[in-house]
Amino acid sequence: MQLSGYRPAVPNDDQRVHWPSDFGRRFMVFVDTEEEFDWNAPFSRDARQTSAVSAMPEAHARFAAAGVPLAFMVDHPIVSDPVAVDILRRTLEDGQSSIGAQLHPWVNPPFDEPVSPFNSFPGNLPKALEAAKIDVLTATITDAFGTAPRAYRAGRYGIGSHTIGLLAERGYRLDSSIRARYDYSADGGPDFTAIDNQAFRTGGLIELPLTTVFTGHLRGQGPSLYPLLGRVPRGRGLMARSGLLARVALTPEQMPLSDALEAVRVAVDDDVAILSFSFHSPSLVPGHTPYVRDSADLAAFYRWWDAVFALLDRLGVHPIGLDALIAAAG
Repeated sequence: MQLSGYRPAVPNDDQRVHWPSDFGRRFMVFVDTEEEFDWNAPFSRDARQTSAVSAMPEAHARFAAAGVPLAFMVDHPIVSDPVAVDILRRTLEDGQSSIGAQLHPWVNPPFDEPVSPFNSFPGNLPKALEAAKIDVLTATITDAFGTAPRAYRAGRYGIGSHTIGLLAERGYRLDSSIRARYDYSADGGPDFTAIDNQAFRTGGLIELPLTTVFTGHLRGQGPSLYPLLGRVPRGRGLMARSGLLARVALTPEQMPLSDALEAVRVAVDDDVAILSFSFHSPSLVPGHTPYVRDSADLAAFYRWWDAVFALLDRLGVHPIGLDALIAAAG
């Protein structure tokens, strides 16, 4: 019988990262830099196309013009493609952007497990196999870029009970696999409903959850109420449309701009020190993800970022790169 629903321990106050007095409020942008695949099809070892990386220079230029470094979390198909590696090397010339590791186990050797939804969460794999896949990915990134990655993200946010220990043993300093307030246990993945947005220390690593904010009149009850609404047909949608309660992740993918702007305001009011944004690299080319289907969606994608960056600037929330954040955490 397969076990599912790994739940990381809720951090205590002593585990919270205490940022330097001059840290202020900051934000980071992670890019899940990965192959293209059919989001509605079964997982396949053959889905390794990386053509969308060709759009990265234009995207990087837009972010750089706004003074925003990017944290590229690259997986095995990307780092195995010399063209993709060359493109990403050039983005690192800004001196602020960084390379991290992202593990998609179904396309990351060794291939000793059957391809399945359960095994798509790398933390579900046997410890030795998860370790072997991390080793292959880490070594390939190190060879390609000349330096070992210090930040990690499990594909599908699929962290497991052994992951943090394996990363610490290999010199990683930061994990970004947790998506605050999300629950993937119905699909065999982890349950993060009890984890909030504040960075914390665990097993020698900094854990920086992807920021998720409850908005609406009942937002104070979000952590307890939102999971219950999932048991009510259309309950979450009804609450969101009524303005009572919505769960908003900081990403342009499936998150309307107005909701994101409100979520940023709420996060700042809640004194979240570091806001963590993300998007998938294939979204930079229409047709590769459900979030950017055509040129109009791509234009909306960039307008989303322009408006969010403008609000962050007005609120005094400043961008920070991955290396600078790790240094600030100490």
